[in-house]
Amino acid sequence: MFTRFRKAAPVAAALMATGLVFAGCSTTSADEDKPASGEKITVSTNKGDVQVPKNPKRVVVLDNTSAETVKAMGVTPVAIPKGLFAKSVLGDWISNADIKDTGTHAEPKLDVIEDVKPDLIIGGYRFAKAEGDIKKIAEKTGAAFIDIAAEDGAPKGRVETMRDSTVTLGKIFGKDEQAKQIVADFDKSLDAAKAQATGQSVFLSIVNGGKIDNGAKRMQPFIAPLNLKDVFGGQAGDHHTNSGLTPEAIAQANPQWVIVMDRDAAVPPTDGSKPQTAAETFKAQQAFANVEFQQKDRIFYLDNDFYIREGIQDYGENYAKLAEAFAAKK
Repeated sequence: MFTRFRKAAPVAAALMATGLVFAGCSTTSADEDKPASGEKITVSTNKGDVQVPKNPKRVVVLDNTSAETVKAMGVTPVAIPKGLFAKSVLGDWISNADIKDTGTHAEPKLDVIEDVKPDLIIGGYRFAKAEGDIKKIAEKTGAAFIDIAAEDGAPKGRVETMRDSTVTLGKIFGKDEQAKQIVADFDKSLDAAKAQATGQSVFLSIVNGGKIDNGAKRMQPFIAPLNLKDVFGGQAGDHHTNSGLTPEAIAQANPQWVIVMDRDAAVPPTDGSKPQTAAETFKAQQAFANVEFQQKDRIFYLDNDFYIREGIQDYGENYAKLAEAFAAKK
C-alpha cells in the first residue's frame, strides 16, 4: 500500500489526495456538496493569494504536514490517503469506513477526489508533481486548490511556513484563536530546545533497512532554528540515495550527539519483514563502542512516525523531548 522511497517515484506515482469536512457533518449527504454560504476569503499560499470558501464542508487534503492541524480544528475528512497517514495520530480517520481512501501518492485514486465533490483541495509537498492533474479536478468540481505545505526548501523555511500554514487553516475554518494557540504551544517547545542547543555537534542519521546513513538533507529543517553543528552538513545524503557513509566515518567525525529518524518504523517493508529498529542498529555498531555519543548515551530518536507526520505538532513534540534529552545529558 505504501511504496518504499529508495528510488524517486515516477510522476504518475505522485498523484494522490484526501478530503475533509467539518466534524459532525455527514460525509455522504447530498446537501453538503457545497458550503451552505457562498462566502469566500483570500488566503496566502506558497503559490500566491487564492480565494477559498469560508468554512468549507468537503475538503481534500493532500498535505500530510497539515493533516493534524485540520483534525485539531474539528474537521472530519471525506477522503484521505489511508496508507500514508500515521495511525498513531490519525487512526480514527483511517478506520472510518465513511472516509474514502485516495490511495497513496505512489498509487493514487484520482477518481476518488472527484467523486467526493470537494470544496477545497489542500495540496503541495509530496503531491507537487501531481499539481496539474489535481488542479484540473478542482476546476471540474468547482473546488479551490491551495498549497500551504511546510516542505523541505520552503522559501521562508519549514518552521516559519508551519506557523503560516496553521494561521491560514485557522482563517479558513474559523478557528483563528485555536490556530494562535497551536503556534504558541509550538513556539514554547522550540524555545525550550533553543535554550539547550548551545553549539553541540550532531550527526543527523536516517536508519533504513538496517543501515545508518546521512540524513542531513531530510532532517536539516528540524535543526535549522537551533544552534547545532551538523558534522556532515552540506554533504549529500538522504533516504533516496546511498551516501556511502560508513560507521567508521561517523565515529571519526565524533559528534557529541546523534539525532535519528527511523524510517522503517514509519514505513515498514512491503514484504512483511521486520527490520532492526534504529536503536538496535546503533547498538550493533562496533565502530561506535568508544565514541562519545555512544558512551554517554547521547542518541536522540525522533518519534517513530516522524517521516510521515512532519507537521507543527510533530516538530513541537520532538523539540520538547530534545530539550529534555539535552538537559539530562550535559
